[in-house]
Amino acid sequence: MPDQSLQSPTIDGLHNVIVKKPLYFTQTFGKSESNDQFINELGLEGHREGGYFKETDRSPFLLENPFHKDDNKPIKPINDNQQLAKDKYRNYSTLIYYLLTPEIPYGRFHKNNNRIIHILQKGRGQYVLIYPDGSVKSFIVGFNHSKGEVSQWVVPGGVYKASFLLPLNESTGESKDDHLLISEVVVPGFEYDDHEFLEGVDTLAGMVGESKAKELSFLLHESN
Repeated sequence: MPDQSLQSPTIDGLHNVIVKKPLYFTQTFGKSESNDQFINELGLEGHREGGYFKETDRSPFLLENPFHKDDNKPIKPINDNQQLAKDKYRNYSTLIYYLLTPEIPYGRFHKNNNRIIHILQKGRGQYVLIYPDGSVKSFIVGFNHSKGEVSQWVVPGGVYKASFLLPLNESTGESKDDHLLISEVVVPGFEYDDHEFLEGVDTLAGMVGESKAKELSFLLHESN
């Protein structure tokens, strides 16, 4: 029986899309006034995963951290947020904007303990997921639903994900004004303690095999 925690009706029925590195990784497209306007108006800043982001909401309500490992001592009641041990509690949810542009065209492979809801705002892109059993799923996010693009998708906790930019116009190809702007709702709320990068091509190859790892290696996190 499939692990229900890894199921996501928003993407489970999608056909895999071929992963092809776009030209943003090898060519410079110059500054885009419209993309700079997004960044300035929304107050975005660089994200360690790649791209730009801004946290716009963090629920004031708290719950016990479902990922916390302790010595089985009881957790004290949630009454004074300032007195709580951060590792034992999480906000119910957090919300961010996340943007990819030709200048920073990808979000590197990482996983979160948390379930993450993605909602497309503008643009096009592609996501690549790696499940714990090494299976890979890739799909396009956009508003052309008749061609299989999706505008809402949920990535289960424990699944590695990466994303990269695609052209707004498939017929004319990559341009400086291409972008992917989404909202992400993280449940329970995001903390970097619940986050992990996929480090190194050897680790990737151990998960998906050498051939697939070579295809996906441009989406790895590099620490230097």
